[in-house]
Amino acid sequence: MKHNVGTTDRILRIALGLALIAASLLGYIGAWGWIGLLPIATGVFRFCPAYWPFGLSTCPVGPDGHRS
Repeated sequence: MKHNVGTTDRILRIALGLALIAASLLGYIGAWGWIGLLPIATGVFRFCPAYWPFGLSTCPVGPDGHRS
């Protein structure tokens, strides 16, 4: 599985996921806030299945011309 989630994208996904879960735990939003587990997982594993069919990637291009 090749990485397709870059560093900035990764940080934003994890932060958004944690914010959704925290909002759910604090009662600001309903149980749907647990959907925040998905962006956390994609950030941790650096792979987004939604990017894959379209060939998208936010990873930087290395010196060899390939994405990391």
